[in-house]
Amino acid sequence: MKIKVLAPAKINLSLDILKRRPDGYHDVSMVMQTIDLYDTVTIETNDSGKTEISCNYPGVPCDKTNIAYKAAEAFFNNTRTENPGIHINIDKKIPTQAGMAGGSTDGAAVIVGLNKLFTTYLTPKSMMEIGSRLGADVPFCIEGGTQRASGTGTELVKLVNLPSCYIVVCKPPVSVSTAEAYALCDKMNFTHPPFTLELVKALYMRDMYLITSSLYNDFEVALDLEEVKDVKHIMYKCKARGACMTGSGSAVFAIFSSKKRAEKCVEKLKETYSDVFLCSPVKNGCTIID
Repeated sequence: MKIKVLAPAKINLSLDILKRRPDGYHDVSMVMQTIDLYDTVTIETNDSGKTEISCNYPGVPCDKTNIAYKAAEAFFNNTRTENPGIHINIDKKIPTQAGMAGGSTDGAAVIVGLNKLFTTYLTPKSMMEIGSRLGADVPFCIEGGTQRASGTGTELVKLVNLPSCYIVVCKPPVSVSTAEAYALCDKMNFTHPPFTLELVKALYMRDMYLITSSLYNDFEVALDLEEVKDVKHIMYKCKARGACMTGSGSAVFAIFSSKKRAEKCVEKLKETYSDVFLCSPVKNGCTIID
């Protein structure tokens, strides 16, 4: 048996870090959006009795440390289903260490794919509960769309969809440690009003000017990366309506209403950067295609 799942990338339209919790995690308030930049996760059964991983992307671990492996183990344990042996192939298009949930979405795709492959009839809520133990972004990647996240990022509320637009994504050649980014944010002691509330209001008003002027990320402020500033400078020169870093970085996205301007921005960015993508928002999370 074999199944294929499209695993979408995510961007953070807003990301407010509220406080450090006693358990060491952080409470956040953010709006996340899936976009049509996908990894393709193919799961095939065999008789090996174990889980095997392969991936086309250099540097991605194909062992027990890969979140796709952990997702498979969590699925079999939670559903009490025997693993006859599976091979998980990840055709990766989403840049790694970019703040785009590239690993989390692969883990989400494994849970969604195995649920279908083994006809375990898990509800989306049940799949999201399994995913929440693997990583904060995994539940969101299962359901996708436009959602507000709170708590550690796993408490989700669906929002009205982001209006139709063009999203240019660029990942500069710099990687960021999420732990280091949180440590820097702890030192910043942010006291600004939460941008997420303004962004949610703007979404329901369907006002693209207010939406793009409410884009914000505490990590971007704390890290203060020159590479991010350089990318944003090019995006704004190309008439982006708004631009922001996503997650703990280092990918940056810009929103355009004009496809022509977005395409020109892609061309300009490609003169300097290799990881540049023209995307659109999508309403779904991981989707079975075969």
